[in-house]
Amino acid sequence: MDKKVKDNFWNERRVLITGGAGFLGAWIIKKLVEKDAHVTALIRDHDKNSNLYIMGLHNKINIVWGKLEDYPLILRALNEHETETIFHIAAQAIVTTALRIPLQTFESNIRGTYNILEAVRHSEMVKRTIIASSDKAYGTHNKLPYSEEAQLIGEFPYDVSKSCADLIAQSYFKTYGLPIGITRCGNFYGGGDLNFDRIVPGTIKSLIFNKNPIIRSDGTFLRDYFYIEDAANAYITLAENLDRKDIVGQAFNFGTGKSTSVLDIVNKIIQISGKTHLKPIILNTVKSEIKEQYLDCSKAKGLLNWTVKSDLEKNLKKTYQWYEEFFNRK
Repeated sequence: MDKKVKDNFWNERRVLITGGAGFLGAWIIKKLVEKDAHVTALIRDHDKNSNLYIMGLHNKINIVWGKLEDYPLILRALNEHETETIFHIAAQAIVTTALRIPLQTFESNIRGTYNILEAVRHSEMVKRTIIASSDKAYGTHNKLPYSEEAQLIGEFPYDVSKSCADLIAQSYFKTYGLPIGITRCGNFYGGGDLNFDRIVPGTIKSLIFNKNPIIRSDGTFLRDYFYIEDAANAYITLAENLDRKDIVGQAFNFGTGKSTSVLDIVNKIIQISGKTHLKPIILNTVKSEIKEQYLDCSKAKGLLNWTVKSDLEKNLKKTYQWYEEFFNRK
């Protein structure tokens, strides 16, 4: 795509983002607002601590209050706001929550996805739809890193919900020709994640309050840690390319392509904090989670000319500073 055309791609385009007050959703909104898009967000709960409000984005967009499970609401939102592009980000995304309440997870992640896709099927205006899957959709495989050809064989509630949502999206493309792109990303981290059950924000919060950080696993679990602004750019890049026949209907891995252990991440954050007298407490109590998982992102590099350009340690420092400012405000 010509650079000038790309720079103006989102100007006055009408976009609907589900989960707009969430961690990733708010960052995508920020970047689209900066590109002069006309953004509407579907939001379930009002959270004044979310990035959407901290960055003042709620005053720059339209908001539709409601749930993914409400199909008539989604259909109305698409039509009344003349939506051309959808980023379906909203989900119940916490693994431990999914273990406690699988029904709510399935309702949100599976039913919510087919509601979005069915609404798109009945809309003549939608030209591109990005569906957020996950690296967890792959389940457990012996061959690492995971490529897009790996089977989707999730076992545990969150993983299964993402496998199902991913397969449903593929079905709507193959059956109805819907203009769909699917993202499968690594573990997000960065400023604005208020789910302190996750290892990065949870560790930072503990250190800021001078407590030893908690590791629920044995510390050796491997993940692909993916900075949130890089993730937002990846979503936007895929959407910009959905007009291409070799891209539409495809799933793409997005991440760093590198694995880092939980213990290494925690120790890096401890070093950044300067509070080296604090040591991680390893509980080794985690159950029903994938042991090792990271992504082969060569497909995105080859077809979308997309690569991660940022550095883990640099981004962890930026993330730590965000939470320092956040807790100082509070």
